[in-house]
Amino acid sequence: MPSTATAAKASVSRTTEQPIDIRPVTPVIGAEISGLDLSQPPNPKITEQIIEALHRWRVLFFRSQPLTDAQFLAFGRSLGPLTPAHPIAAGLSEHPEIWERAAAEYRERHVHDRSVPVARPPRDYQGWHIDITFMANPNRYSILRGVQIPAYGGDTLWSNLALAYQGLSAPIKALVDGLTAVHRTSAYDSEGKDGKKKPGPFAAQHPLVRIHPGTGEKILFFNPGTISHIVGLKERESQALIELLAGEITRPEYTVRFRWSPDALVIWDNQATAHAGPIDYAHFDQPRVVRRITVAGDLTTGPDGFRSRPLEGELFGVIG
Repeated sequence: MPSTATAAKASVSRTTEQPIDIRPVTPVIGAEISGLDLSQPPNPKITEQIIEALHRWRVLFFRSQPLTDAQFLAFGRSLGPLTPAHPIAAGLSEHPEIWERAAAEYRERHVHDRSVPVARPPRDYQGWHIDITFMANPNRYSILRGVQIPAYGGDTLWSNLALAYQGLSAPIKALVDGLTAVHRTSAYDSEGKDGKKKPGPFAAQHPLVRIHPGTGEKILFFNPGTISHIVGLKERESQALIELLAGEITRPEYTVRFRWSPDALVIWDNQATAHAGPIDYAHFDQPRVVRRITVAGDLTTGPDGFRSRPLEGELFGVIG
């Protein structure tokens, strides 16, 4: 991990004439990137530097990137093959890779969640999650750009899950290294607004700790949004460990907060981060619209060699 002595401005090796400037936002996660125009055709050497920076800083912030949808997709494909927009939600009709979300949808979902009868109150971890872990091969990277951004509010948080693992005590590391968890879609995913059943249900079994395929690090692969239980533990043991790990991944010292601006674009390593946002959607009524694409990933692998497997539903596919 980077030391606190890291300079305010850092850069990876410059192997092209076009510089890539990296300005860390915190000592442990998040960096702003300048000096790039993402609307231009992707340069393989620049792409290599972006991926290197992404594995180092986990989430990268780009300001003032007014892209068309076609340019957005071209940039995403420079990082790898793209998936459909979402396993249980349709993408744009002309671009099925792009998932559009508006703040109003979050507010509607918040109200709907509270109306669903359950045996006990649902766990509430303020929206923290990893994308698409109810699939056995969740996406590798997520790329989000602002389409309509409010003057204030709608911030997003990210947490460094490699650091969350490193912060555990040795006995807890030894425990979670050999455990797996079941991830499922939530109740509100089963039916669309038109009353038609959505694809699914989906469920997958993942190692609780994964090996990052790009860096070899151990990552606390914990998604409070979809984990139903930890395999092999009694219910009270599973719940207690889930509560403990949820507290670890949301420790403030492991996180970075991004204030959006018009035409901002963010890439995060979905293999090594959890995120939450928009964190205050219930408290503002301004329009907020974002569009997301995701780069295809592989089956996750644990320290003991366990590979994720689907329990319900198919693997996440690829478009193009």
